[in-house]
Amino acid sequence: MTALIEQLKETCGAPNVLHEGDLTAWEQDWRKRVRGKALAVVRPGSTREVAAVVRACAKAGTSIVPQGGNTGLVGGSTPDEAGRQVVLSLSRMNRVRSIDAANLTLTVEAGCVLQACQQAAEQAGLLLPLSLAAEGSCTIGGNLGTNAGGTQVLRYGNARELCLGLEVVTAQGEVWDGLSGLRKDNTGYDLRDLFIGSEGTLGIITAATMKLYPMPASSLTAWAAVPSMEEAVNLLGMAHRLLGPSLTGFEVMNSFSLALVAKHFRQLRVPLYEASPWCVLIENADSESELHARTQFERLLETAMEDGVVTDAVVAGNIAQARQLWHIREAIPLAQAEEGLNIKHDISVAVSKIPAYCAETDALLAREIPGVRMVNFGHLGDGNLHYNVQAPEGGDPAGFLRDHEDRVNAIVYDQVKVYGGSISAEHGIGEFKVDLLPAYKSPVALGLMRAVKKALDPKNVLNPGRVVRL
Repeated sequence: MTALIEQLKETCGAPNVLHEGDLTAWEQDWRKRVRGKALAVVRPGSTREVAAVVRACAKAGTSIVPQGGNTGLVGGSTPDEAGRQVVLSLSRMNRVRSIDAANLTLTVEAGCVLQACQQAAEQAGLLLPLSLAAEGSCTIGGNLGTNAGGTQVLRYGNARELCLGLEVVTAQGEVWDGLSGLRKDNTGYDLRDLFIGSEGTLGIITAATMKLYPMPASSLTAWAAVPSMEEAVNLLGMAHRLLGPSLTGFEVMNSFSLALVAKHFRQLRVPLYEASPWCVLIENADSESELHARTQFERLLETAMEDGVVTDAVVAGNIAQARQLWHIREAIPLAQAEEGLNIKHDISVAVSKIPAYCAETDALLAREIPGVRMVNFGHLGDGNLHYNVQAPEGGDPAGFLRDHEDRVNAIVYDQVKVYGGSISAEHGIGEFKVDLLPAYKSPVALGLMRAVKKALDPKNVLNPGRVVRL
């Protein structure tokens, strides 16, 4: 392997090939659930260098693990323990290549941090609506590799819907330039959609052309208490009818998830959670004026309170207050981590079925593990819940995972199957779910996925053992 490392140094420069010292930042996943050992961490600075690295590794029979910001939640971007895989970090490829204001597009390299992409669009007076809690560290390549969701999917769609074109290095080290900003291109198979969501198993995304939108004239945020998940769904329906396309966000949070935020982040003032089992965060971005947006919002909340759908509500009076409300929502995963190791789920179920799903699954888990605590929150507007499970009060979190994780996952995912949902809404499959997928994906679908993998990466060079096993 010494010869390969020397070749990689010639390609990318010796300082950009790390194979000695502490490589924890690249070898350990964000949740600290997986720790591998890399042969080397390579940081190419251009698409040409990425292609050369792939060719060299393929020739040497060395597999590659592409990595963006390493903020994934399913163990999809860390090496295995063999010490023979190359981690290909795209962090140096972080340039904004161009902004086409007339075409409403932004072309950026894969290592560009999402927040930097948002800021580049904002400087041009435009909006990149992809928004995640990890936007200060996740990268656009990782967002597309996992088809990330976030808080504005309700209006703008997942990362897939926001991408118009890609530049990709194939498993053979060839470069496909598909960076057109075209909204219509009906010339055969949609290769872009094939690579998006493939988690680096079919090709390495090196750049992307993203959709931009005009900045809204105003954006208002409300926090509402609702007496049940059924009423949260009813409120969503009312918001669709009264706000129409200006409804950009609709998040639901159970009282225990908010209690954890209040407990571990005392500087955050969490409203209404002590008097209600559920709270909802609603965002309304209007293209007309703030007055129009506020009038719409007030009408929605007044109607909902008259009908008993909402028991209490607050509307942010300014941008700072709105950010504070969003900060509370985004602090839930951090507060849960402070409480101790937990069992995370990223599921999707049809919105109409979510109340029944939660009631039944809560009951099954409570019967199986007395005292178990549910941290249930997420993007109700698009049917995606982070249905997480915390150890009973005073219990040993590590022991809880060891003794109960497999059974908890089986209950949660079997119920998802019963309700026709998905075991991964926005986080991907990675390593954690690859062996679960055959139980919840049809054999025909898995067969097609394996056929695609074999066709595009016959030597299994790119991120082997992720998404599907060959």
